[in-house]
Amino acid sequence: MDKKVYVGLSADLVHPGHLNVIKVAQGLGTVIVGLLTDKAIASYKRLPYMSYEQRKIVVENIKGVDEVIPQDTLDYVPNLQKIKPDFVVHGDDWKTGIQKEVRQRVIDTLQEWGGKLVEPPYTANISSTKLNSALREVGTTPDIRRQRLRRLLDAKPIVRVLEAHNGLTGLIVENTSIIHNNSKKEFDCAWISSLTDSTAKGKPDIEIIDFSSRMDTIHHILEATTKPLIVDGDTGGLLEHFPYMVRTMERLGVSAVIIEDKIGLKRNSLFGTEVQQNQDSIENFSRKIITGKKAQVTTEFMIIARIESLILGKGLDDALKRAQAYIAAGADAIMIHSNKNTPDEILAFCQQYKNLDQKVPLVAVPSTYSQITEKELADAGVSMVIYANHLIRSAYPSMIKTAKTILLHERAAEAEQYCAPIKDILNLIPTEKEQ
Repeated sequence: MDKKVYVGLSADLVHPGHLNVIKVAQGLGTVIVGLLTDKAIASYKRLPYMSYEQRKIVVENIKGVDEVIPQDTLDYVPNLQKIKPDFVVHGDDWKTGIQKEVRQRVIDTLQEWGGKLVEPPYTANISSTKLNSALREVGTTPDIRRQRLRRLLDAKPIVRVLEAHNGLTGLIVENTSIIHNNSKKEFDCAWISSLTDSTAKGKPDIEIIDFSSRMDTIHHILEATTKPLIVDGDTGGLLEHFPYMVRTMERLGVSAVIIEDKIGLKRNSLFGTEVQQNQDSIENFSRKIITGKKAQVTTEFMIIARIESLILGKGLDDALKRAQAYIAAGADAIMIHSNKNTPDEILAFCQQYKNLDQKVPLVAVPSTYSQITEKELADAGVSMVIYANHLIRSAYPSMIKTAKTILLHERAAEAEQYCAPIKDILNLIPTEKEQ
């Protein structure tokens, strides 16, 4: 009877290093590949470019692979306990870094039945990180980008979204990451709000920026990035106009539009009841959602309904009633908004929302109740958190400080401490030749 050999793979970008590992495994017995699911990969690094189903087809057709099964976690132990392989084969590149603890758990588990870890040397001059970077430089397509948001919502406990208002801030969303607790953290998507887009153009947030101008900003962000983009569509405009907004954004590769259930002159929601703001009727707003969904060409594009009931003082019951109606009309997610400085009413909504018969992902925007953590939101049932205006808000005081320093000293030397080196700016956006 052949020995059983287990190989864990992500296999998003298959390279000679993977093939060498499989060749070594083939020489030891029957090769079972534990293919990491999107959820398992997203738990410690960026969502793979190919879906699990696409990656499975690739791996099944690699010479030497006898069987492919899902590995639902970064931890190998659940699959190892089921299969009890004689060998686990993995390159020796996981002795340090993020997967060091995973490796030790594999060794400890194999000892329970006398299994052995085999570690062929890491294949030189091959780097998945460099391959991924090269792929990002090539760019993406509207179809690939548009569908990634739904995959992220399926794969991650909470999708992390950061505001961008031009190509430069889009690059910040695209490239900023940290290593924390042995896992890589980064933003999953970009969000362009009417507030930050208007502010960057020196205009009030009253829908004075027309749709064509909004699209121009969206173009700049899409050209500079590969991650999904979510657009603040304000009220969605007139019922007759909304289908054109949906189709335009869908064609560009935008993943979702969020529209709010208000009518009349747009005033920023964070003003609450300090200014005149009118909420649309449930029937009219539901009709707008239905019209937008009918206008879609693809199944991936999302229309997210933003509920303003808590902002306008209409209470929890009204918010829940609207959530039910908007979901029935076809909303792909619900954004519940609040301008309170604590998350209490948001958490109360989440608790009641769990009891609804029909649910879609929940979106929160903790601009005023910023003390709440992503884990607390996820535990409450929130699937997406949007940091809606933090880049423009942090840039403004820095620029004011620089400007005042130059005025005070009548030269730029003292302001240099607040500025990035000019080479950093030049290197941020490589030229076509450098790419």
